Amino acid sequence: MNDVSRPVAAATDAPRSTDRYLGEDAASRSLYERALDVMPGGNSRHTLVMDPYPIYAASGHGCIVTDVEGQERIDFVNNYTSLILGHSHPEVTEAVARVIGNGTAFSLPTETDIRLAELLVERIPYIDQVRFANSGSEGVLLAIRAARAATGRSKIAKFEGCYHGIYDYAQASDSSRPKNWGESERPATTLEPSMAKSLETEVVTLPLNDIEVCGALIDEHGDDLAAVVMDPLPAALGLIPPRADFVAAIRAKTKECGALLIADEVLSFRIDYRGACHRFGIEPDLVSLGKIIGGGFPVGAVAGKADVMRVFDHRDGELVHHGGTYNGNPVTMVAGYETMKRLTPDVFAEFDRLGDRVRDGLQEVLRRHGIEAVATGRGSLFSVVPGDQPPKDFRAVFTARSTAPQLQKIALEMLNRGMLMGARGLFGALSTPMGDAEIDRFLEAADGAAHWVRGSSDPPRATPRSGGARTK
Repeated sequence: MNDVSRPVAAATDAPRSTDRYLGEDAASRSLYERALDVMPGGNSRHTLVMDPYPIYAASGHGCIVTDVEGQERIDFVNNYTSLILGHSHPEVTEAVARVIGNGTAFSLPTETDIRLAELLVERIPYIDQVRFANSGSEGVLLAIRAARAATGRSKIAKFEGCYHGIYDYAQASDSSRPKNWGESERPATTLEPSMAKSLETEVVTLPLNDIEVCGALIDEHGDDLAAVVMDPLPAALGLIPPRADFVAAIRAKTKECGALLIADEVLSFRIDYRGACHRFGIEPDLVSLGKIIGGGFPVGAVAGKADVMRVFDHRDGELVHHGGTYNGNPVTMVAGYETMKRLTPDVFAEFDRLGDRVRDGLQEVLRRHGIEAVATGRGSLFSVVPGDQPPKDFRAVFTARSTAPQLQKIALEMLNRGMLMGARGLFGALSTPMGDAEIDRFLEAADGAAHWVRGSSDPPRATPRSGGARTK
């Protein structure tokens, strides 16, 4: 792709790219000490947590991020998948600069959100209308509230371990662990201390890919069930899509009991020109969007068929009241439009090719070093889960990861070799500035990291903490 040319960071063993970051006079250390005084834990999102402190970014261009120590790394996180054109795309930033010169937000509508909505409606076959917000969490929240308004019911069902943002109902069961997750035939709805205990009866937790158990639970709660929330490619489950027969069964069950099917495509929308549900043959009633549709700015959306989306229509009684000072603001809308119009079918075909190179290459690297694991994902998203075959559900993924710490160590070691990876381990997202040269460097770094981890008992020198693992 390489539509923004930048030099590629070296992936060598010495000097290691965290040496300056760990120095006594490191700028990152100084910034973190300042942050601790004014922010709890020194941050505003747990996905940035690292020991002994985070690496602070200074700039980003194309697929390269430069930290405050002057170290360049190839970015395979892309702000947790939200930057599909890479950093500071010149045509997007130019369009944004023009908008800023005319005003960033108004208490009047502008044409900008209409254009982005028209593009999304034309592109996504399972939606008629869109309503914008400012985060993926809001997109999921609005979808759930729309489902309640449309059905007159209150309960929702979601799949164990899947992350859908920070709305209480959506985040329930995100904290499932062996000590609290209950029996597999009736998974417990687990809660964080900040959540109301009443959620235990308002959220039904389902096991992914178990048609019999899910069918029985939906039958049991069907009269009170407003919606089932499903991610077509859940990151928390190692980017393993639900089985096609399972999806068909859930779709049939929701129709049978009168509940809506909500697809959370905040992250997975980037795998196909028409979205993840289209790629997997899913027909949702509502879809939640975010990340790439904002072109690098905060964004969220709920979209769906007109007969469901009418719950937001003030002319029909406004069943769901939805304000928001920055909803549809022109800066985000223009950045999103300029980004999305550049994502043509040819771009997604190239993502498929490069993504397959990453997945196949990682599979070969791990095999060569005697590490039993499966490379997963679709299109521009990739991940690695332990084991000799893809696990079927969250419990299998969690158990496999807890017994294979070497994969996390490999991802951490790649930070020392000029690759920017996130807290999920060997999980990442491609961007259009990347081409075969960047994939070659990535696989070279993975090979070196796997060799280093297999032969070394020392921990990697910079360590993202597990507290940042649950994220969109």
